[in-house]
Amino acid sequence: MTSIYDQIGGHPALTAVVDDFYRRVLAEPDLAAYFIRTDISRMKRLQVEFFAAVLGGPIAYTGLPLHRVHHTRGITRDHFERTATHLGDALDAAGVRPDMRARVLTVVAALSGNIVSREPLHRVAV
Repeated sequence: MTSIYDQIGGHPALTAVVDDFYRRVLAEPDLAAYFIRTDISRMKRLQVEFFAAVLGGPIAYTGLPLHRVHHTRGITRDHFERTATHLGDALDAAGVRPDMRARVLTVVAALSGNIVSREPLHRVAV
């Protein structure tokens, strides 16, 4: 069986999706606030690695575990869902088939427990 990673176009497609995804996320001030003092180039590289790994690709994820990266950020359910919507839109813009888009978003939704905080923290607005 072919991996989701391969079915959506492999590394080139995933890189394009991640670039578009961050363009969309960073255009929203309240979402961009989560990325203050973040090296966006590094973040994109790690995001490509992460998605490649969880979608069955040949690339290993070299970042910290999700819960360690996100537990102090105060990410709300609303922000998680809006971010997932941006991912879906980036997948659409890259020409990913609707069935593959749904599979990617299902994988992402299953990870929400490691990303969404129980209580939001106060962030500095940009």
